[in-house]
Amino acid sequence: MVDQNSQFYAILTKVGAAKQANADALGIPWKITHMAVGDASPAGLDNPPLPMPDASWTSLLNEWRRAPLNQLKVDEKDSAVIVAEQVIPAEIGGRWIREVGLYDADGDLVAVANCAPTYKPLLNQGSGRTQVVRMNLVVSSASNVQLKIDPGVVLATREFVTEELAKRDFKHSVLAATTAAITLSGLQTMDGVALQAGARVLVKNQAAAKDNGLYLVASGAWTRCPDADSSAKVTPGLLVLVERGTANGDSAWQLTTDAPITLGVTALAFEMAFGRSGVAAGTYRSVKVDAYGRVVAATNPTTLSGYGITDSYTKAQIEEMIAEASAMPVGVMAALPVNKIPPGWLEVDNSAKSIAAYPDLAAFLGGAYNNGTEPAGYFRLPESRGAALRGWDHGRGIDVGRALGDEQLDAMQRITGKFGIRGAYQGGVMVADQEGAFKASSTTTAGFYVANGSTSGAFQGTEFDTGLVARTASETRMRNVSVVWCIKAWSAPINQGNIDIAALAALAAQATETNLGMVRIATQAQVNAGLADDVLVTPKKLRWGLTASFTTNGYLVFPSWLGGFTVQWGLLSGSAGVHDLNFPLEFPSSVLQLMLTGQATQATVGEYNDQWVNSLSKSGAVIYAEAAQSIRWLALGR
Repeated sequence: MVDQNSQFYAILTKVGAAKQANADALGIPWKITHMAVGDASPAGLDNPPLPMPDASWTSLLNEWRRAPLNQLKVDEKDSAVIVAEQVIPAEIGGRWIREVGLYDADGDLVAVANCAPTYKPLLNQGSGRTQVVRMNLVVSSASNVQLKIDPGVVLATREFVTEELAKRDFKHSVLAATTAAITLSGLQTMDGVALQAGARVLVKNQAAAKDNGLYLVASGAWTRCPDADSSAKVTPGLLVLVERGTANGDSAWQLTTDAPITLGVTALAFEMAFGRSGVAAGTYRSVKVDAYGRVVAATNPTTLSGYGITDSYTKAQIEEMIAEASAMPVGVMAALPVNKIPPGWLEVDNSAKSIAAYPDLAAFLGGAYNNGTEPAGYFRLPESRGAALRGWDHGRGIDVGRALGDEQLDAMQRITGKFGIRGAYQGGVMVADQEGAFKASSTTTAGFYVANGSTSGAFQGTEFDTGLVARTASETRMRNVSVVWCIKAWSAPINQGNIDIAALAALAAQATETNLGMVRIATQAQVNAGLADDVLVTPKKLRWGLTASFTTNGYLVFPSWLGGFTVQWGLLSGSAGVHDLNFPLEFPSSVLQLMLTGQATQATVGEYNDQWVNSLSKSGAVIYAEAAQSIRWLALGR
């Protein structure tokens, strides 16, 4: 008879107590594997007395089911208590349960317990149910009890499934997530979302990071969510989705804290796995990417510094360098076809100039052209007006004795001539002996006056005129064009005109057979592949790809861009019969030809030295030799 005075308990049997003591002493695992239930009525009584467990039992009073444990674990609240559990399916039953026993892997009854009588109906009785039988057993130490269950023979209870799901990394979504530290109590607004009691939220910004985690909102103090309220349920890699929020809506957050984690003690760090990064959709020239590859910031800089480039020249510096590179150095002279002196230049007119105004030119010329009449602080320019420039002899020996910058007067190369009487009469007249620039000054023949019929005449005179042999003018000069000579006075930028970038764009395009442009140097891989038609090959890379082994059994492989043609050769020795020939290299594509020839020091009468190919593959061949001999072979392929 069971009433309020009935006592229910579980104890170790003597065998069980001995096995636990042995396990504790030797540190070996103790495997409790099965649970048995019985009705404690071996005589078949309808209402037998309540059994009282005894340590001397080796079996139950009337066992009617024994099956593997569904679960064996240490009680979360008391480490000295182990919890054994079995699930009886709905289709098994029709008996009372009054006694429970645990068996180990050796088949020994190690623990027994009584329980309040409960009837386990069958499914066909109309009240079938799945029933969980659970025994809580106090042991001296649970450390050596092996808590391992075979999942192939167990049925999961709802509690077990719920607990196991709570330990998974992927958690139920939360309504919102914090953006700053908050007070973990009361109804409040989080990331623009008004929270109601019972809402799940992600708290990730607390000053004390140990307080971060998943919480249930309440009007009073908040509690952690059931699927994240223990250390076993909060594991590295925990992932949770956020449903709403101005900043965190439609995002996923991951726990990045490493194990081991003790909830309420270990600092918990959450980082966004994916979601809104605060960057608006669009095209950007510069972006910032975090450790997960997400764009967290984006800009469209217009300067090099905006791209973070700090070792470049400024625009002003580049303009100055371009100006200096394009400008002629101070002291250079240039001829201009019109009288328009450009900025930075002076006419070479022998005028005196201020040293302060033109310090670079003053330093360049020094006092080379000063004549002593210059005021203090002045220097003098060379003179070029009406004068032709002549290259300094500088030791050549043509214009000897000249100093650089000397002015040289005009001069004419020496011209000679002569005038005389060659004879008294010649053909009835006096004849003048003339040469060069001389001529007779009279209109009479040869400059003499001769009377008709006379044998004598009078000398009238001579003239000298270079026009007889050269062009003449008021000066001696070369053929020339007049210009204005200028000298560079300071490094002023020269306006080279506006550069048309669009016109240069074509030159930066890919060069082809018909278009002028730019072309890259091919990589070795591209040369070997032989496919690219938009790159150049250098002599060094052109030779690459040719491999060879010049041994008795060797090969010569041409590069792939030449078709990969391969030649292999070798020497095969052996007796008469079938031989396996293995090529040094396997042909990648195909074998084109295999040629064989026998090798012998002398012919033997009546002996045939034939050999032939039985079969041929990319890796070798099977050949037949009529007689014992050495065979030389040559294979071609690609």
